Amino acid sequence: MGLENKIIVVTGGNGLLGSHICNYLQKKGAVVVSADINQKEVNKLNRVADITNEKSIDELITNIERDFGHIDGWVNNAYPRTKDWGSKFEDILIDSWKANVDMHLNGYFLCCKRIIESMKKYQFGSIVNMSSIYGIVGPDFTIYEGTSMTMPAAYSAIKGGLINFTRYLASYVGSYNIRVNAVSPGGIFDNQPSVFIKQYEKKVPLKRLGQPQDIAPGVAFLLSDEASYITGHNLVIDGGWTAI
Repeated sequence: MGLENKIIVVTGGNGLLGSHICNYLQKKGAVVVSADINQKEVNKLNRVADITNEKSIDELITNIERDFGHIDGWVNNAYPRTKDWGSKFEDILIDSWKANVDMHLNGYFLCCKRIIESMKKYQFGSIVNMSSIYGIVGPDFTIYEGTSMTMPAAYSAIKGGLINFTRYLASYVGSYNIRVNAVSPGGIFDNQPSVFIKQYEKKVPLKRLGQPQDIAPGVAFLLSDEASYITGHNLVIDGGWTAI
């Protein structure tokens, strides 16, 4: 795929999607740095980073450049959120809304701003922002009936914003040979209640929830040399959810 020996950073690299993305990229020959706020073992390939903290991101990139010379790819995958995440719309406090937008959307902005500064020096780079089908379409709330689950309103606002922010960046930095794309997964299996799984899978054309391993290859492709003429794109990986 043209990923051999590329230095790629994955924020939220210890999470459900992040860990699979890291593993897949490693199998394709990339040198992968997992940047996560929670790290069991800290070393050159596993680093502590808080995407909501400008100093933390600056130190992360500076230290990786020191150890590896440059950064070829960056995946904005971290998923910061408040403790009351998942409240129904009527119960969302304005301070909670502001905090979630600040941590998630603004955190991705911080990462993009700093990594673009780094990539400009080498006139090369690929950035992937993790969005969601709920940044494209509204939720079908019937799939949550019979559960305590819902789709947080801030999630839709954040992920929708990320898709157009991706387009903006692609246009802005294309002349530096820096590509910026988004990936929008559908629902991912994570031991949800059986009633939710049944209701979700009934609607999706491929009749199943996604798995993390369904998402990682798409991320890898957009980072690779095989996608060298793709930028400003939102790759939807959803089993057909948004097709109907």
